[in-house]
Amino acid sequence: MSALSRAPITPGEHDVLVVVDVQNGFMPGGSLPVPEGDRVVPVINRIARAFRNVIITQDWHTPHHVSFASSHPGKKPFDTIELPYGPQILWPDHCVQGTIDADLHEGLSIPHAALLIRKGYRQHVDSYSAFLEADRTTMTGLTGYLRERGLETAYFVGLATDFCVLWSSLDARRAGFNAWVIEDATRGIDAGGSVARAWGDMARAGVSRITSSDIAV
Repeated sequence: MSALSRAPITPGEHDVLVVVDVQNGFMPGGSLPVPEGDRVVPVINRIARAFRNVIITQDWHTPHHVSFASSHPGKKPFDTIELPYGPQILWPDHCVQGTIDADLHEGLSIPHAALLIRKGYRQHVDSYSAFLEADRTTMTGLTGYLRERGLETAYFVGLATDFCVLWSSLDARRAGFNAWVIEDATRGIDAGGSVARAWGDMARAGVSRITSSDIAV
């Protein structure tokens, strides 16, 4: 069905908005800026009013985290190394616990959000997904929360399209939930075409792609 013929979506009691990593570190001027990352904030604030169920995630790294290039002598940001759980892209130090860089963007205004999930806080494993860390065995607890609350469909917004939004939406599908990504409420890093690849991966996994105008606010 095309966007022009689709009836507006009215989120209900079994739907949840998952706001992914809308933090200072991923904003222009942050330590790992996502281009135009700040532009998602007003869009998210607007559509969040339509959801009675909202969850926020927060990247929350320890100092000297294993995913930081600075933790590996001779390596630089965006190099890839092999860790016990597989390939790991190395990042600039970012979203370190308790720093301004890790704070949620000051313009984000969702007072009715019911849950904050922090991820990436284990020293020796990264975590893009809101559901499952990069070792693919350590759970965050979000799957159980959604099931116990009777939530069936997750709508994903935030940063970045090609990493944390991608991994979260794919893991939602693997866990048996419906997953939708609201395109204009996300932005990507787009390293070597990674945004296009991410949309392809999501489509193949059954993740639906919509825009904020498809949500009845």
